[in-house]
Amino acid sequence: MRSMPDTLRRSDMENHAPSPPRPLFVPETQAGSCPLIPDLSVGRFVFRRAPFLWTCSLVGTVMSDVPAAEEVHRSSTADSVKSFISGGVGGVAAVLVGHPFDLTKTRLQTAPPGTYTGAIDVVKKALARDGVRGLYRGVVPPLLGVTPIFAVSFWAYDTSKLLILGLTPNRTNKELSIPELATAGFLSAIPTTLVTAPVERAKVLLQVQGQGQGGPQYNGVFDVVKHLYREGGLRSVFRGSTATVLRDGPGSAAYFAAYEVTKKLLTPVGQSPSELNLGAIIVAGGAAGVAMWSIAIPPDVLKSRIQSAPTGTYSGFLDCARKTIAADGVAALWKGLGPAMARAFPANAATFLGVEASKKLLDKFF
Repeated sequence: MRSMPDTLRRSDMENHAPSPPRPLFVPETQAGSCPLIPDLSVGRFVFRRAPFLWTCSLVGTVMSDVPAAEEVHRSSTADSVKSFISGGVGGVAAVLVGHPFDLTKTRLQTAPPGTYTGAIDVVKKALARDGVRGLYRGVVPPLLGVTPIFAVSFWAYDTSKLLILGLTPNRTNKELSIPELATAGFLSAIPTTLVTAPVERAKVLLQVQGQGQGGPQYNGVFDVVKHLYREGGLRSVFRGSTATVLRDGPGSAAYFAAYEVTKKLLTPVGQSPSELNLGAIIVAGGAAGVAMWSIAIPPDVLKSRIQSAPTGTYSGFLDCARKTIAADGVAALWKGLGPAMARAFPANAATFLGVEASKKLLDKFF
């Protein structure tokens, strides 16, 4: 890709008036104020709308260098699409590997005291009741939702990294620090929650109905959504969104930062992290999952209880925390830690393996 100057020279403006009323790139001093460009601009980056995506392009390109400018725009759009697709592939891999662990965790978190003696007891009772199929009860919602969830998550993470670089144009080191990586991870959780919250609401309800606690019995994910919407509209469908952000914000910060740091530690001197073999990617992905769930369990317990409880049981996140501790003690906030940690390494190793492998495949053809 050809290099492009950082500022627009006066001579360039005099000799090359922009032909369209809305130029593709504008000088840095005008990017945030130009009335002709309603797109979001931050520092040396401008975020343009593309179908279903925002793309990020460098601003400050001379008007005469339109071919190079178009090349940058196409490249940034392609990178956004690749992040979106590879995130979805990684998510499918995570569900196929991790759902039995997730079901075990959710049932331990939501069952009345004394229902199970531990994770092994959950598995034994699920197998006795429904066979192997019982371990995949509630798998349809995450499978249907996992592609957009992980796609948005990985796309938002990559976009957040570009945003941080754009906000610090005078930096001497173009590598993001650990706090900056964690910040990008935290920011990625905000748009992702719009997809995650309703998907997890349906998943949790399907997972707990096999415990025989009474309440509505659903015939599948669409039946759940229809029932919830009829019961309380979108508010019922999105119940637990605050708890989801409180879980996934810090969790995603730890998740992505741990992955990047572990990759760097495993990279031999003189090589790039992008050249790591599959074994190293598996280790880094597993470490990311362990880092996330080490801090995400307490808000996850509360999220599961809020999303599975009858309407009116809790007034909010803090009310759920207070009632949970009063009824079952502080230890209740760590219910499901064993299955979550058992799931963390293999499921997230599969996630990043799927992400990196699909990215390399996409790079080869596009």
